[in-house]
Amino acid sequence: MAEIICVIGNKGGTGKTTLSHMLCQGLGLLGQRAACVLTDTTREPLVPAGRRYLIADARTRDSLTKVVDKLRTLDDWIGVIDGGGNRTEMDRKLYALSDIVLLPFRESHEDIRTVLRDLEMFPRAYAVPTQWPHNAWQREAADRTVAQLLGAYRHRILRPVNALSASKLLLQKRVPEQLPSPLSNACRAVARQVLEVLEIDFADHGPDDEGDDIAERLPAAEMPLRLTQGARRSH
Repeated sequence: MAEIICVIGNKGGTGKTTLSHMLCQGLGLLGQRAACVLTDTTREPLVPAGRRYLIADARTRDSLTKVVDKLRTLDDWIGVIDGGGNRTEMDRKLYALSDIVLLPFRESHEDIRTVLRDLEMFPRAYAVPTQWPHNAWQREAADRTVAQLLGAYRHRILRPVNALSASKLLLQKRVPEQLPSPLSNACRAVARQVLEVLEIDFADHGPDDEGDDIAERLPAAEMPLRLTQGARRSH
């Protein structure tokens, strides 16, 4: 039976969609079979060809139920549901069907106050600092603010995902034939954390010094048919 991860949160602009795709890409790089499930009606489905994960369109209530039900029948798969922002009732629904929840937040006080409320609301949730600054002074200030405001939940805060401009490549309609090494490494790092939380064993054989070549991505033949209408075999 597949594990279901939901990426949700009451504030928009925290990087839920980016985190969802980075996680799925990282899972693929670590040899896991993953599907990124779209529920945000303001977004269009991305082309699955060439990715290390499947794309599932679940923007209606019926399609979400069908996709989740299908995933639950699949062994050794992980479904990552991009919940979108500012949808409290949808967040509650997704939380109810998930195994774990990820709550991305940025370094602003507004984001931190919002994720604090979400951590209180969703006991199975983990907060994920996203777009975290590289600058040593800025990072120290951001870490200090998190420690002050979220100290009571420090055991439910994952390691930060640093700001990375290349992450937008995963949100293009079609991914480039080769992805840069820093992006692949960041995706692996996110996936490692989540697999550790889920207590799923994995082998990391991916090269850290080379780009992610399209020729090495998950063969379409290994993907289940009819998980979503957007998924097709490539020849």
